[in-house]
Amino acid sequence: MKNSIKIDPFGFREYDARWLYPDNINLEGVTNLGKGLGTQIINHTKKGNPRIIVGHDYRSYSEEIKSALKKGLISTGCYVEDVGLALSPMVYFAQFNLESDAVAMVTASHNENGWTGVKMGIKKGLTHAPEEMKELKDITLNNKFIEGNGNEKEIFNFQSVYKDDLINKNKIKKKIKAVVACGNGTAGIFAPDILRGIGCEVIELDCNLDYTFPKYNPNPEDLEMLHAISKSVKENNADIGFGFDGDGDRVGVIDNDGNEIFSDKIGLLIARNLSSKHKGSKFVVDVKSTGLYSTDDVLKNNSCKTLYWKTGHSHIKRKVNDEKALAGFEKSGHFFFNKPLGYGYDDGINSAIQVCHLLNNNHKKMSEIISELPNTYQSPTMAPFCKDNEKYQVVEEIIKQIEYLKSNNVKIDNQEIEDILTVNGIRFSFKDASWGLIRASSNKPSLVVVTESPTSDERKKKIFEFIDNLLQKTGKIGEYDQKI
Repeated sequence: MKNSIKIDPFGFREYDARWLYPDNINLEGVTNLGKGLGTQIINHTKKGNPRIIVGHDYRSYSEEIKSALKKGLISTGCYVEDVGLALSPMVYFAQFNLESDAVAMVTASHNENGWTGVKMGIKKGLTHAPEEMKELKDITLNNKFIEGNGNEKEIFNFQSVYKDDLINKNKIKKKIKAVVACGNGTAGIFAPDILRGIGCEVIELDCNLDYTFPKYNPNPEDLEMLHAISKSVKENNADIGFGFDGDGDRVGVIDNDGNEIFSDKIGLLIARNLSSKHKGSKFVVDVKSTGLYSTDDVLKNNSCKTLYWKTGHSHIKRKVNDEKALAGFEKSGHFFFNKPLGYGYDDGINSAIQVCHLLNNNHKKMSEIISELPNTYQSPTMAPFCKDNEKYQVVEEIIKQIEYLKSNNVKIDNQEIEDILTVNGIRFSFKDASWGLIRASSNKPSLVVVTESPTSDERKKKIFEFIDNLLQKTGKIGEYDQKI
């Protein structure tokens, strides 16, 4: 019997679990994952029958994956409460609303068809971080399972509980015309209803559920999806365009002229908008985000502080929680809103709602609001090849060198290094708020390099040349995926 269980160890990622189904995991493997997760939850909560909220996205095979997962959870003694077809944030919300002990959401988010996975969490509002994933992998692959008697029940109509919670707290007065694009993913049965509910005029784009994803994957970083939204915004003369990913925890934003606004800039606009009402708040952003947060006059005048933290939605979510920050923004489009705006987890629809509040509070168009931010010259994220077993060592070496240059006041493009941050690789910045970042990629054999300057395109390039020069000298760097 044992031979029929298939579960590829590489499916256990840093923050969730993902496999190609049925190639890298089969239903028996999913049941074992359920046993592993159930055992882990019982060990952590010290309860014999913890209550677990379970939901699934709209892929053709998600329900059978969910059934296999539930079977495993129940065999350990868990009481499963199934909310049915859901978005990840709806499942996270259910943990608060129904006071449960843990969550498991069957989704592969924006991955292509063929992928499946599970996003899970025990502490309310937080998903598994690397330590919990490592522990889960060990329990599951080594069959360290607890046996118990669990049960399951269906929770009916929870979709409307989730929708109403967002609608009732967020009514807006201004009639905002919004293109809502869901790429035929699960957000299609949530986002249009909720945004209409708060008072928007909604133009739907690919909001009907179709698990073949006939046009493109529901991914707000996908250029095809962004171009489609842009076209629809222009044709309909809309005020804003929103694109949601497959499980609804991320959003991409297009302004009224059809231009994409990068998530770190959207975050800054939202932070500015919130800062006047929530003076003295803290915000958390990841180290790849624009340096404008640290120099912004609006945030300064409202006594708000921004902390730069490790890239990765699980890291930012935890930091927002630990610091009791008002919100957190990750460059990839994961935004986190803490009380009173949300429960701390990433919800793409709540993020879109915050953008609507921003428009509601301004007598300006989105393109005008964005043009008020200082112009910055920012590089794309560049990834030079570096072996997995060498990348962290290379970064350590670079940190030492840059610290040495700073303490000896060595200038780069006539600027001295003013500040160094080493929470995730090294981010060094100058008096004029220009900066450079070098970190190890958490999921690929490469480094990550980003540079930005509010002063000039030339300075942005000079900082990159300085970084590249240090990297080439290590002799451990291969080709870049892209370069400026």
